[in-house]
Amino acid sequence: MTSPIMVGPLLQIFFTDHLQAQQRVSKQTVASYRDTFRLLLRWIDKETGVGPAALSMSHLDAPRILNFLTALETKRNNTVASRNLRLTAIRSFYRFATLREPEIAGLATRVLAIPTKRSDTKVRDYITREEFEAILATCDQRQWLGRRNYALLLTMYNTGARVSEIASLRLDQVTLTAKGQVELYGKGRKERRVPLWSRTSQVLKAWCSEAAPGGATAVFPTRRGAPLSRFAINLLLRKASAQATEKCPSLLKKLVSPHQLRHGTAMALLESGIDIAVIALWLGHESIETTNVYLHSSLAMKERALGKLAPAGQGLRRFKADDSLMSFLNGL
Repeated sequence: MTSPIMVGPLLQIFFTDHLQAQQRVSKQTVASYRDTFRLLLRWIDKETGVGPAALSMSHLDAPRILNFLTALETKRNNTVASRNLRLTAIRSFYRFATLREPEIAGLATRVLAIPTKRSDTKVRDYITREEFEAILATCDQRQWLGRRNYALLLTMYNTGARVSEIASLRLDQVTLTAKGQVELYGKGRKERRVPLWSRTSQVLKAWCSEAAPGGATAVFPTRRGAPLSRFAINLLLRKASAQATEKCPSLLKKLVSPHQLRHGTAMALLESGIDIAVIALWLGHESIETTNVYLHSSLAMKERALGKLAPAGQGLRRFKADDSLMSFLNGL
């Protein structure tokens, strides 16, 4: 009788060797996968009474994984996108486990066959330029925190950086010459350089010249010199947004977040006539299909397109060359 294949040793090799040493995934991916398995192991312990250390791969069959995914939506109120993200982590583990232990191929095949769930595609909400200026105006630049927050929010809007990218931004990633730029490290260890507006360069130059507490290397540190957390950045943006509602009531209808600010950057670039491929590079999207969703959100672009169409019921206007153009063409 063969001994059962235990989950614990496989999970340890999966995280320490496969993800970090072999695939060299980002810290954000490791954290996301870690959270998935913490949720899964705690849920199985609660449902079956089998602790994580005693779990074998037979406990993680397809029906149980399906029940876990359902519990995420029904009991934890996770979105379909979050449910699919957890499934991605589980699939990655099972592909690895099958290569290490071929005898679980049948079990793994059934788990890998679990489909991702389709979700509704909604028009993305975003922060307009006017709303952003109202948020920015709430930062009291007479105070150290106000100057930091002002520089942070302006840099976020200029670069379209993810909150994790701005939280980990270091001084050596910022270039403040005649043409300022910021180096960002995004998903999949992808590096990109984003140019800075002259306004942003001036603000960042003034901010970086201030003595960082304790010789901090983070561009936007806490008072003690540690980098700001993603939670702290989200919180300060929410507070600034709440203060800005007096002058900008449209913010009352929005759940302002760093990602909505990132959407606002994309929409500002799009409505300025920037090519969608350039916007994809600006935001660090792996596929241009991800960027195409912003085309559906731009009402101004749709209104301009509508203005170029002939009203319904009228014949289409055809191009008619003038005599000078016809003469030119005939003379070729």
